[in-house]
Amino acid sequence: MNSDLFAAENMARSATAPGMTQQNAKSLKYALDGECYARQGSMIAFRGDLQFEKQGQGVGRFLKRAVTGEGLALMAVRGRGEVWFAHEAANCFIIDLAQGDGITVNGRNVLCFDPSLSYEITVVKGAGMAGGGLFNSVFSGQGKLGVMCEGNPIVIPVSPQAPVFVDTDAVVGWSSSLQTSLHRSQSVGSMIRGGSGEAVQLRLDGEGFVIVRPSELRPEKASGN
Repeated sequence: MNSDLFAAENMARSATAPGMTQQNAKSLKYALDGECYARQGSMIAFRGDLQFEKQGQGVGRFLKRAVTGEGLALMAVRGRGEVWFAHEAANCFIIDLAQGDGITVNGRNVLCFDPSLSYEITVVKGAGMAGGGLFNSVFSGQGKLGVMCEGNPIVIPVSPQAPVFVDTDAVVGWSSSLQTSLHRSQSVGSMIRGGSGEAVQLRLDGEGFVIVRPSELRPEKASGN
């Protein structure tokens, strides 16, 4: 049988080493001999002897808040085999954290991660109840984190001389060392006249980077997964 469908870049190959790798721009593959964590419903295929278990709010470090306003509902994947993760054809990326690194990511952008990473859900300081930036996932330690983004992300450097202001509905993540606060860019007069639609942003100060996507948040579709 002949078809461009069977081009080399579309073919799945057996893993040569354990852990997370890029399958293509829209999916990640995890060669498992133990366990990993992933977004519930993100498994698109697997082979081998694997079990999938929903992580409840009463399990270990997930006790604080296993399901946030960001939609971060997790599952544990355990066993030996290979599993592929994706979500609504979003672009997928692997962030390799070294000891001492830290990144804050919106829960809606988390796809999967190594169990060696420390993970905590926190309230964004200074963000109050503004938009999608209330609860975020903070990852630190050594290991790989799989993230996803609708469209091609924009990575903007942040420096003490040049703070960056981001829409809370567009932000994907930022260096966890950055300081956050709420910024109002719209005048009272403009608000009275109906507003510009850009009233409040998240301000990031310090040294690091922030990742934004080229669109604002759309409500997530209900899923039966």
